[in-house]
Amino acid sequence: MGKFIKAGRVVVMLQGRYAGKKAIVVKTYDDGSKARPFGHCMVAGIDRAPLKVTRKMSKKKITKRTKVKPFVKYVNYNHMMPTRYQVPAEMSPGSICTDQQMETLDGRKEARKFAKSLFQEKFQNP
Repeated sequence: MGKFIKAGRVVVMLQGRYAGKKAIVVKTYDDGSKARPFGHCMVAGIDRAPLKVTRKMSKKKITKRTKVKPFVKYVNYNHMMPTRYQVPAEMSPGSICTDQQMETLDGRKEARKFAKSLFQEKFQNP
């Protein structure tokens, strides 16, 4: 059977803090790495999705409810379930974050900010 967990695949997190949350595979490590000697991948996902908005709500309330809270992390293949969906290629999931960004705290914050802008923009203009 071929490898179907590739960059751009939508997955559902199964374990931990983000259990039940949806994420996008950014990069895969089928053979593992030195720090993580098992098959894993880097994912960027949505921790808190936007809420429903009605016409009578104020602009302030609408902006607050349409915010997206993202997360970026490494995940073992056993702790996620791939879905049949993939994000379009023009979204370029590989550019969301890099290995160098994941090494430092500031880099992770930067990657989260970029993921937030990407998800928010995709939510505003589908």
